[in-house]
Amino acid sequence: MNAPVLFEERAAANGMRFGIATLNSPQTLNGLSLEMVDLLAERLDAWARDPAVALVVLQGAGEKAFCAGGDLHGLYRSMTENAGKGAWGNAYARRFFEHEYRLDYRIHSYPKPVLCWGHGIVMGGGIGLMMGASHRVVSETSRLAMPEVSIGLFPDVGGSWLLNRMPGRIGVFLALTGAQINTADAFFAGLADFRLNHEDWPKLLASLEEQPWAGQAAGGAEDAIPPRSINDGLLRRALTALEPQTPLEGGHLRQHSFMINSLCSGNRLDEIYEELAGLKDHADPWLARAAATMLAGSPGSLRLSFALQQRMRLRSLDDVFRAEYIAALHCTAHGDFAEGIRALLIDKDKTPRWNPAVLDMATEAWVQKFFDEPWPEGQPHPLDDLGKEGR
Repeated sequence: MNAPVLFEERAAANGMRFGIATLNSPQTLNGLSLEMVDLLAERLDAWARDPAVALVVLQGAGEKAFCAGGDLHGLYRSMTENAGKGAWGNAYARRFFEHEYRLDYRIHSYPKPVLCWGHGIVMGGGIGLMMGASHRVVSETSRLAMPEVSIGLFPDVGGSWLLNRMPGRIGVFLALTGAQINTADAFFAGLADFRLNHEDWPKLLASLEEQPWAGQAAGGAEDAIPPRSINDGLLRRALTALEPQTPLEGGHLRQHSFMINSLCSGNRLDEIYEELAGLKDHADPWLARAAATMLAGSPGSLRLSFALQQRMRLRSLDDVFRAEYIAALHCTAHGDFAEGIRALLIDKDKTPRWNPAVLDMATEAWVQKFFDEPWPEGQPHPLDDLGKEGR
């Protein structure tokens, strides 16, 4: 049986090394399981402590995807096995979301450069891994999305933080419609830093072996340039040396950004919903498909996604992860998450029976329960320590 994550270390000419972690489940588009999360976390911690490791590379096996999401089959099994036990009664879901969110936050705060190769499909859990990387690289094959509205969840893995930091109101649009964006729009939305032709990825890895990566400053001189700064610069130089010269094709998101900002400018979800629903017959198939996805999606997910963006607008990343953890556990107990997975992946009838069935029933009062702490009174939040290291 193949290992779910492959780890490799390559030596540079000066003796420094860089680590490569490869998600190794191409048959599931490298969907992120709990085992994969734990393996990644353990190795990232080891590489962070190793002074001879200059940087870390994250990639996915196969040609189709970096990572298309989380372990939906495993979460579905846990939800069916623990039905009726409440939001705190599903031990697997508690572990999965806690470990995944800790890993995502670890990447955001990692002490060394992290290069993420976001080729092909990058969705859901893949967005969580990629967005914290210091050097986020896309190719001509990249397709990014947070399509959780179609499975009864919400854009988690820090999505409530990330979407709020996109230009204008495009974060609201992407959350409600699950729209896929291409390479050009990944830059426009702030989801990518560099681009590389897919065929040039092996060349980049080879060039990393030639870089004079910095280790600990010799003698600890106070005026020495920190190794992190040097290595960030070397990695940037290696990436820009292979940057394609061909101009990027335009993206639908940027093309329609003025209209999207106008349609999503309000503070009432029902009004935004009606505005976006009007795009279902738009001449641009991308906009029409976005509207159709929203109309077919979970009304409860629409309300929860919108509420999270409103409530988390000025919150820190660690606070966002704590709020998303609570909401995710509630989704496993009394939301549409299990039904969405059933309709899409289990029975594959693509006819989910959402509850609430319409947006009018998914009110602001209804969504409040997704923010209530589900654990026993007096117990600290499982992610209480997140962001407090070194304080």
